Amino acid sequence: MEPVSGMEEEPKLRHVEKDVLIPKMMREKARELCSEKVQAFSKCCQDSGFLMVVQCRKENAALKECLTAHYTNPAFYEECKIEYLKQREEFRTTGIRPGQKEQRIPTSM
Repeated sequence: MEPVSGMEEEPKLRHVEKDVLIPKMMREKARELCSEKVQAFSKCCQDSGFLMVVQCRKENAALKECLTAHYTNPAFYEECKIEYLKQREEFRTTGIRPGQKEQRIPTSM
């Protein structure tokens, strides 16, 4: 059966991509987007020591709220999925992982 003209077939995602790799990318991006709250929580934890469980509840709640807002946003999931698919396609064509691009050492000296 051929796909209907004008409609592109959506790329197939493996279980590990849907449930592990894309959510991992979402966590990393959400931490960047919530960096102000992450820093506030980290500073509170460093300043409080053992009492951080009690003293940093407000910062922890704000951080959780920010992260959860991103995790549950379907548009954010789609954005990360599209970015993941671009990285996967680039890897399949070049054989170079996204993190390895910056680490490449020139061969000529």
